[in-house]
Amino acid sequence: MSTAKKDYKRITTRSLIEMKANGEKISMLTGYDYTMATIIDGAGIDVILVGDSASNVMAGHETTLPITLDQMIYHASSVVRGVKRALVVVDLPFGSYQSDSKEALRSAIRIMKESGAHAVKLEGGSEIKDSIKKILNAGIPIMGHLGLTPQSIYKFGTYTVRAKEEAEAQKLIDDAKMLEKLGCFAVVLEKIPAQLAKQVAESISIPVIGIGAGGNVDGQVLVIHDMLGMNNEFSPRFLRRYMDLHEGMTNAISQYVSDVKSQDFPNENEQY
Repeated sequence: MSTAKKDYKRITTRSLIEMKANGEKISMLTGYDYTMATIIDGAGIDVILVGDSASNVMAGHETTLPITLDQMIYHASSVVRGVKRALVVVDLPFGSYQSDSKEALRSAIRIMKESGAHAVKLEGGSEIKDSIKKILNAGIPIMGHLGLTPQSIYKFGTYTVRAKEEAEAQKLIDDAKMLEKLGCFAVVLEKIPAQLAKQVAESISIPVIGIGAGGNVDGQVLVIHDMLGMNNEFSPRFLRRYMDLHEGMTNAISQYVSDVKSQDFPNENEQY
């Protein structure tokens, strides 16, 4: 399969499908604010996910459940203003789509209209089929999310690897095919066996983005705070830290405090 890289001036849902067809891997990171979004986008990322993980890394909650639709729109709006190339996908937060397809559509429309984002992401398969169909029928692109679905953490009771048993693995495969058939443009697979993820990626034509799903999928996603080492308490096997910003920022701030206390800052060249 060709691995030739096409120069995309703007990433669209179609771009991602072309990337899969051409054998080019898709890069995806989370983003939650304008400044970080400008840096991520400028570095050449393909997709920025305004994840409900903002509930954890931005607001300090234990789970993703507390974040609201209004808060997701706020974060998404901030990200969109900083992006020139990447596709911006926004998580529909817990409670905004699961039980009522009309509510799901209203939530998705609000995100698209009020933030300017390009697509939404929903967790789940056949259980939320009606919500997916209604949103897609309105012309709103959807990225699916299967495997470990953090919004269902209290149902699972643990963040352990999902779909290790045959029945759950088969349901995941069936759900991925259903998402493709309904018209989703991509699907995230979180924390599942690498061989199963490979099987899913080979069985559908839409891109499969993995997080803790091995390397035989069409792309990868990580939480920006994790991969930059800002959060030093989270160390799953699938995480590669590309920096240690926690230590670097701590040292810089400590030095600033010391310079202020000692009256070293500001010096003669740093004042008017």
